[in-house]
Amino acid sequence: MSLLHKLKHLLQPAYDLSPVENNINYLFYNREFLIQAFTHKSIDTKPRNNYERLEFLGDAVLDIVVSRELMREFPEGDEGLLTQRRAALVQKSYLVQVSKLLDLLMYIKIEPSVNLNIEKIAEKQLANLFESVIGAMYLDGGIEPCRKLILDTVWAHREEAWKATNYKGRLIEYCHTQAIGNPIFSIKDITGPDHQKTFEVQVKIDERSFPTGLGTDKKSAEQIAAKMALESLDAPF
Repeated sequence: MSLLHKLKHLLQPAYDLSPVENNINYLFYNREFLIQAFTHKSIDTKPRNNYERLEFLGDAVLDIVVSRELMREFPEGDEGLLTQRRAALVQKSYLVQVSKLLDLLMYIKIEPSVNLNIEKIAEKQLANLFESVIGAMYLDGGIEPCRKLILDTVWAHREEAWKATNYKGRLIEYCHTQAIGNPIFSIKDITGPDHQKTFEVQVKIDERSFPTGLGTDKKSAEQIAAKMALESLDAPF
């Protein structure tokens, strides 16, 4: 990118920033990336025109940035610890909260037939939008602005994510420190209609089974089941 282009970009007045760009603190050079990042496939099914490809890329960028920060945070941490800590920070339920902080859902271009008043549908879009924005930023400005946004959002609230949501990771860590078998998660039952399913998951460690956890998806049910197992084991969490 030429020096003239960079200077022109930097000298643009603040009022030229869109609300989205203000929220993410980044001004796009190519606004087509920004438009694509908020275009749902119900508006345009062409892969290069909706956000799904950007979401795919953003997911990978998020993994890279979070992985690097975890290696700095835990210089002696093994692969198991790093993997579980990363899982808590990139899981969809956590990205939903990050996306809400940035008010991303307000700007989505989506057909009215997609009912965003249904919580499960809205949350899926929220998580997808955060990853698609990261992907768009990467194509537009490289990894550094992505890293800054991730550090200001995902990484800044990491302790809350680890404490509040990653019971599964904490259970795995506990089993590792106690030199007992790894927890095995199995789906015991799935009930309800397609748009409102309930998953029942049970945890088994060695020969011991624990109370089942119920959730609206497999991941949330696993988290609840892991929390119940931690409670039954009197494990600190």
